[in-house]
Amino acid sequence: MGDHIYKIIELAGSSTTTVEDAIQNAIARASKTIRNMRWFEVIETRGRIENGKVARWEVIIKVGFVLEDTL
Repeated sequence: MGDHIYKIIELAGSSTTTVEDAIQNAIARASKTIRNMRWFEVIETRGRIENGKVARWEVIIKVGFVLEDTL
């Protein structure tokens, strides 16, 4: 197995429940069109407040995926 070259993209995800769900939502959606995702890094975490309560969690993540070899 040779060395891997990664492409890195940024994704934004959100959830009304948890930060973890916001991350999962972003990765699940991206996995429908992006293959070979290998890692992620949380860059930013924030949330929305409504009526004095947390209403939504939002995350920005970097995702690395392996570039495929072309023949």
